[in-house]
Amino acid sequence: MLVLIRHGESTFNQAERLAGRVETPLTKLGQEQAQRAGTVLGNVNELRSSPLGRATETAHLLGTGLEILTDERLLELDFGDYDGMELSDVPAALWERYRDDAHFAAPNGESLASLKARVDPLLDELFANDGEGARRHDGDVVVVSHVSPIKAAVLWALDLPPQATSRFYLANASITRIGWGPHGPVVHGFNQVPS
Repeated sequence: MLVLIRHGESTFNQAERLAGRVETPLTKLGQEQAQRAGTVLGNVNELRSSPLGRATETAHLLGTGLEILTDERLLELDFGDYDGMELSDVPAALWERYRDDAHFAAPNGESLASLKARVDPLLDELFANDGEGARRHDGDVVVVSHVSPIKAAVLWALDLPPQATSRFYLANASITRIGWGPHGPVVHGFNQVPS
């Protein structure tokens, strides 16, 4: 099983700012959320994370004791010139462009199509062979990442276009599970928040 965990609350989440690729540490609540997420994990064989600090800190706080393998394909979508901006100051037209055009990118940023182009190969690798990676029966691969790559993984599993990302809400420290069925990937759970 592939277990995808969004990082815990960061200082930018708390301040309602668009983090994107900006380094922003976890809040005390974010640390507690990460620890709670760790309590509901089963047997974990592998732990991967985005290299951004809020993700690696969350991965560490899960308490698996495993080495954290960082992978740049798990980075958050690059919002370019909008990274760090207060959400209330981000023009509504920006979100509309992302919804309407998978190839649209904010100035100096990244498109949803390019996000898909970096996340899909990782998922293909994780599910490549029976008995390996996320298809193992003796444990899970846990990935700690951000809103956009986790949504991209769900879209990959459901064979939906990149623009469908706007139709999903993903909470901090939520857990999404993707397994493998007889006909390919199967979403077992989405946006589950441990209490």
